[in-house]
Amino acid sequence: MNIQIFGSKKSNDSKKAERWFKERRIPYQYIDLYAKGLSLGEYRSVKAAVGFDALIDTRCDAYEDLGLPYVPPQAVDARIADCPAVFIAPIVRNGKQATVGYHPEIWQDWK
Repeated sequence: MNIQIFGSKKSNDSKKAERWFKERRIPYQYIDLYAKGLSLGEYRSVKAAVGFDALIDTRCDAYEDLGLPYVPPQAVDARIADCPAVFIAPIVRNGKQATVGYHPEIWQDWK
């Protein structure tokens, strides 16, 4: 397993996800979404696994500030990857598998 947790220090679910992996002694890499963000490739991989609607918080101010409701779909990816505030945290990846939010029932089946 190669677990990556993209989280936020302000997100309780990010803290819970970290704790879940620590308690089971499963090694993981923690990446602060606001410090490092998601690369465009990582974003596309997670989007392919979970879908756009599960990954993006369309109700947040940053979504509106970026003008995303008015951007053509082909231009959305390039704008979103640079703005970590629109992502729902935590994003937990295991290769091509991914979850958004706190989902230990899915993580326990990852091998």
